[in-house]
Amino acid sequence: MITEPDTEQKSGRASYADGPRLLADIGATHARFTLETAPGVFRQTAVLRCDDYDGIVPLLNAYLGEQKGERITHAAFAMANPVSGDLVRMTNRDWQFSTDEVRRTMGWSTLVIVNDFTALAMALPGLQAGDVLQVGGGKAQPHAVAGVLGAGTGLGVSGVIPTADGFVTLGSEGGHVAFAPSDEREFAILQTAWREWPHVSNERILSGPGMELIYRALAERNGVQAPSRTAAEIVACALDDQDALCLEVLECFAGMLGGAAANLALTLGAFGGIFIGGGIVPRIAQWFAHSPFRARFEAKGRFTEYLAEIPTYVIMTPNPALRGVSTILSEHLRGRSGANTLMERVQHLQHELSPAEQRVASLVLEHPRKVLSEPIAEIARLADVSQPTVIRFCRSLGFQGLAEFKLKFAGSLTGSIPVRHSQVRMSDSTHDLSAKVIDNTVSAILKFRDGLDVHAIDRAIALLRNAGKVEFYAMGNARVVALDGQHKFFRFRIPTTAHGDAHLFQLAAELLKPNDVVIAISTAGQAPELLAAVDAARRAGASVIAITSSKSALAKKADVCLAVDHAEDSTTFLSMISRILQLLLIDIMAVGISLGAQAEQDGDIEARKLLISHLDV
Repeated sequence: MITEPDTEQKSGRASYADGPRLLADIGATHARFTLETAPGVFRQTAVLRCDDYDGIVPLLNAYLGEQKGERITHAAFAMANPVSGDLVRMTNRDWQFSTDEVRRTMGWSTLVIVNDFTALAMALPGLQAGDVLQVGGGKAQPHAVAGVLGAGTGLGVSGVIPTADGFVTLGSEGGHVAFAPSDEREFAILQTAWREWPHVSNERILSGPGMELIYRALAERNGVQAPSRTAAEIVACALDDQDALCLEVLECFAGMLGGAAANLALTLGAFGGIFIGGGIVPRIAQWFAHSPFRARFEAKGRFTEYLAEIPTYVIMTPNPALRGVSTILSEHLRGRSGANTLMERVQHLQHELSPAEQRVASLVLEHPRKVLSEPIAEIARLADVSQPTVIRFCRSLGFQGLAEFKLKFAGSLTGSIPVRHSQVRMSDSTHDLSAKVIDNTVSAILKFRDGLDVHAIDRAIALLRNAGKVEFYAMGNARVVALDGQHKFFRFRIPTTAHGDAHLFQLAAELLKPNDVVIAISTAGQAPELLAAVDAARRAGASVIAITSSKSALAKKADVCLAVDHAEDSTTFLSMISRILQLLLIDIMAVGISLGAQAEQDGDIEARKLLISHLDV
């Protein structure tokens, strides 16, 4: 174990009430650990060699064994591999484990695991001038996207995107994109790599093992009998001994890394800068600053000037990924008083439950993800209780049933509602089908939110605020949505009518005037009567807002299309989720109109009548 200096504790930073948080950056070669005792204050930082341990739990026990008397409640790890779901498989090391099983074995309330370069990306916004070395020109733009890549045992790639309330990181595996040579020398390196692998990614070349491959390839190309060398030995021979072959290896490596960095900058539009981390470049930073890296970064033909404006930096501060994983853990725990509250509620109430309910509680604590994914019958079987006992357990915690418990528990456990679709089966109980219907609807709503065209909504609200009259045209299942819109918009003192009879659409449309607005609602957007009415409304000078599929004929005829592209086979099944999404658009427009009305009549009694439940007053 190699210990490193602790950060200086600054005054005014209170220690965490529930004890220090364990943070780790676990790579294929080394694992870095620290205890965060207060925000940004690291203690007992140490580096362990992964080769000395046969799994994640022995590695953790080795570090924690040196921290006498420290009780850990929350932990977060950055790991050099993709992270998706409970099972973690390391890419460059033969380790795999269950997140929940490790958390349970170690006795922790929280264990968050993220990709190492996701953590490094989250550290970027907090880096100061003294933490980095700028290579070349360019100036970072404020509140802009930034990219990060770094070579070590592998090649990590990620980015960070600023938002209104923080930052979003990219869970990228960009190190595995195909390597593309730019000249004959690099093509010779690729040919050497092809002898070993049919697919050669950037990671095969731009990494420690890749540097050794470059060394072998250039030795063969130059006709040189060169002894076998590790990446560390190649670097030492180049910088200390000025060995010609090793210097050529470093120059070639830096140039290819510059090309990969430029590709990342162009892909992300990274005007916040490109940051180089990893285990190799920071160790040779002073040489790297004058290497071919920056010249190759800007060598993009028509986009040379574009890239010249983007700065590139080497991250020099030690253990930056630990800063990022600290931020991620804090975000995960924010708003929960430093704890996974629902999990802790189960722990605290367990002794007050009946013996049978205690078995359900034990299953929840020991296998939380299994409880989330299994139907009530399987949960009852695993806990060795009856299905009514499972329901009683949920009600003891204050929930109406298993569906509500799962929904809240999912958010408490992972920090977000799981987005998934579950097919309802004929054998499902009422509890199971209820949970699946809720899960499917929540999944669709979250996908709908992520793809929402807010500019189209802005245009629709602007039309409605100035409307002399609003008419809803809808048939079949969509008539319910039209009636809901009529009820809401009439409350805003806007003359509003809903038509559900196809024979009346065109007659009504021909009576419209300029500044009137038609809201046409149709899942498929193909009904001839509806399309003819929209044409008539446009001829009369009215505006048309369509709530329909973005590819439909109705969408093409409308002034504004509010797209609902949820796929449902309405010819075979009763459309259900699309109706929910259509109703959501009505609600969004109603809130927008209400905000505008309140702004115009602030303090007026009439304005208060326009307030709706979403508004904070």
